[in-house]
Amino acid sequence: MRSYSKYLAFLLTFIAFSIVGASAQSSSDSRSGRTIEQSVRRQILRMPRYEVFDYIGYEVNGSTVTLTGKVFNAINKKTAENGVEDIPGVTRVINNIEVLPPSPFDDTIRRDLYSSISRTAGLSRYLWPVNPSVRLIVDRGHVTLEGYVSNKGDKNLMNLAANGVSNVFGVTNNLKIDSGKAG
Repeated sequence: MRSYSKYLAFLLTFIAFSIVGASAQSSSDSRSGRTIEQSVRRQILRMPRYEVFDYIGYEVNGSTVTLTGKVFNAINKKTAENGVEDIPGVTRVINNIEVLPPSPFDDTIRRDLYSSISRTAGLSRYLWPVNPSVRLIVDRGHVTLEGYVSNKGDKNLMNLAANGVSNVFGVTNNLKIDSGKAG
């Protein structure tokens, strides 16, 4: 009977430590994932040619980072991949970034779009040259607004300004409202 109770005590202790260890591992994995996400974000924002007409998104799944988005400058696709590969804890990078095709038609829309938004009631602050909080993606006449604005009014004004640009086939407004990240 005595050996049975020792065995039971050992088994219960082992189970308790296993649960605590798994919980600590899960917490560590969660912190590690957040650290990788923060590093990926910083790496993308530090890219020298990452501008208002580029948008790069990412997803972290364990030690794998998947890059998404569309870039106007083809160099940014490879620069993003190379930078993310060097982040500690990243073992695999899946690069699904699309390079936008060269197009004088889209270039005209980009110029007019930037100008229209810059002239609209205080929206120019979202388009500052270094790390703008709003990204303007023009792809074959279609405009996508990505990023963050401070309030719903700015989101709506941005949408109106984009829709007022000549030759735009449609506008997708993916802007998020977050006063801590915008402008």
